[in-house]
Amino acid sequence: MSKAFTRESDAQDDEDITLPSLPSGTRNYMTPAGYAQLRAELFTLIDDERPKVVEIVHWAASNGDRSENGDYLYGKKRLREIDLRVRFLTQRLEWAEIVEPSLHHGRDQIFFGATITYVEDDGPERTVTIKGVDEADSSKCEVSWVSPIARTLLKARTGDVLKLVTPSGVVDIEVLNVQYPVPAA
Repeated sequence: MSKAFTRESDAQDDEDITLPSLPSGTRNYMTPAGYAQLRAELFTLIDDERPKVVEIVHWAASNGDRSENGDYLYGKKRLREIDLRVRFLTQRLEWAEIVEPSLHHGRDQIFFGATITYVEDDGPERTVTIKGVDEADSSKCEVSWVSPIARTLLKARTGDVLKLVTPSGVVDIEVLNVQYPVPAA
């Protein structure tokens, strides 16, 4: 394998990385916990992980032939990944607008940060929490505020019956409960 082919392949890897995008003209809403988590990740990458990888790449480069040096090639690729993630996190944190969901504690209307229990057309009850694009985790039943279910639920109230557009058609959903975190003392 030629060195030119290796570099072309490495450049291709960078182009294949897709990052979640925000709808144009919108803000990057985040909960305080989500902001803190992204900020901690950024500082871990900058202060811990990147210096370790730089040290490995420096050591590998001092060993001579770089074209067949796995530590060097992997290290350079990992540095590109880290730098890409650092740029992404820096940009997202600059655009972030922190929204405190506990300010709505006790309300029955759905806003950012709410935890909603709803039921679909005689289906099972489901509970979701509306979070920011960068912090929503579907494995924890968290949805992004730009997702179809969140957009349908936003500004609704307990007892409202809404029309959710899904790939299989329109489904009626009823909002059963709305909760917000308790404000910190």
